Amino acid sequence: MAVSPEPTFPLAEEEIKLYTIHVRFWSVVPNILGISSKYLNLTRQKLQLTRLPRNGPQPHRTESWEPKATVERLVDYWLQNFSWRDQEADLNANVPQFRTEMRTSSTEAPVRLHLIHSRSTYANAVPCLLIPPFPFTNLCLSHLINIFTTPDDPSKEVPFHLVIPSLPGLGFSDPINSNEPILPLIAQMFDALMKRLGYDYYLASTATPSPNSVTDIDFRLTNHIASSHPDSCLGVHLLSPPFRAPTWQNDPLEWLKWKTAAVLQTPCLGYTHQDVIAFQQQQQQQQIRQLPGPNQLPLCPGLNMGVNGGFEPNSLAYALCDSPAGLLLFILVILRNLGPEHEFSNRDVIKMVSLTWLPGPEETMRLWAHCCSSSDDLSSSSLKPKVGVTIFSGANSETCGNSQQRDSLPLPVSSPGVHTCLAWGRSRFNIVSSQTVAGSPGLLAWDRPEVIVTGVRELAKAIIASDDRLQAAKEPGAAMQELIAGLDEGDERFFPVDLLLREGGAKKLSSEGEPTPLFPILRASCPELAVDHTDRDDGSQEFEWRKAA
Repeated sequence: MAVSPEPTFPLAEEEIKLYTIHVRFWSVVPNILGISSKYLNLTRQKLQLTRLPRNGPQPHRTESWEPKATVERLVDYWLQNFSWRDQEADLNANVPQFRTEMRTSSTEAPVRLHLIHSRSTYANAVPCLLIPPFPFTNLCLSHLINIFTTPDDPSKEVPFHLVIPSLPGLGFSDPINSNEPILPLIAQMFDALMKRLGYDYYLASTATPSPNSVTDIDFRLTNHIASSHPDSCLGVHLLSPPFRAPTWQNDPLEWLKWKTAAVLQTPCLGYTHQDVIAFQQQQQQQQIRQLPGPNQLPLCPGLNMGVNGGFEPNSLAYALCDSPAGLLLFILVILRNLGPEHEFSNRDVIKMVSLTWLPGPEETMRLWAHCCSSSDDLSSSSLKPKVGVTIFSGANSETCGNSQQRDSLPLPVSSPGVHTCLAWGRSRFNIVSSQTVAGSPGLLAWDRPEVIVTGVRELAKAIIASDDRLQAAKEPGAAMQELIAGLDEGDERFFPVDLLLREGGAKKLSSEGEPTPLFPILRASCPELAVDHTDRDDGSQEFEWRKAA
């Protein structure tokens, strides 16, 4: 099971193509269209027919959560105030999105990966692959582009060429239709994606601590990339990683060090005072993170039932793909369990839900079920992957935000604080950088995104000091000669967009002023733009064209 190294279909299908948001109704010119109006109308009808449970006694905050008031308010906002067309236009205009097709030996059809790709304008920029936190899509992380690509002082802070792909089956990426282990295949696809973009060497990073109250997919995927592709992925940044305790069979020396420090209850042999305290609390609170088995984490926050229990994500998929209000509640439960400090507005929440609802949530749940029911089989290697680690002291006050937010959104009920033992990690990884951050992580990509980028920068500095391959190629390779998807080369509306990707994709994003168009070349040269389409009774589409202003 491997990504095909040689093209097995015409070159135009191999390239990375400009993309604007659309849904499943593929057409001859899908990439300058939006979500089907028919599907948006169907969403509105379903929201209008939402039936919520009758009022019950208000529980104490520590007992359970009564979501009705929150869900009612958000459903009303979705119906009366939220405009997907406005969000769609903003994302298409301001986020450099692309899509490319990847073939694998285990799938009959190519898998189309949706990605954000923003090149920094600085010559010393380092390629970085950022894994979005499951179950959120890559477009939820568009606010991170500037902080990675445009540092305040590029002479002191490493800038990055940022690539954020959407996991297969999430957002606008196709699912992988295979019963083979999915995470190794995704790791191979992402590695091939970076090379297709012209980045022979790169760094990778998670965007949330893992495992958390949702899943451990983020850590497992990043671990696969680091372990399986060390010749191209020169280092990974891990947030509060679940290092496995050494065993007598696998690493007798580290096992002896661990037991000695635990018995003596004093810092020694590479173990810190914080490690010793965690050892003392291990039996009662189990605070040291160990890598769990595939069925130990709850498949749904609060349900605490694994695949062998009475619940699994594949079952829930049938309900969520039919109910936008149900999916809204599901996302709220995930946010509640992750415990962010960030104050999400009504628009933020509905936009987040829409990015899963409109493409279809069923593939998200299937990926979840597949990963939870399969274990990792990583072959041991004498070459330890280089990693940078961010750990959290856990000395937090209430990670709860302000009182107004507690009333507006059910946030947060975060999982208990945990301790990451670096000494355990050294038995498997080459830890080249580390940082300790006060407090608990929460939903880090929104609460404190600077923690993520600082950790990646420390990793980059450590690797660049001994390996100059990260900055060997300052210009993308021939793979960046990209085409607009859906337009044939002979079509009068065809324009090469290599200049856009080399320069326009690196422009600074701003919420002020006129948005930067994703298709500046097309808009300047093409006299016509597709604005909408209607669905015929036979399932095909008609497109309405008008002259551009």
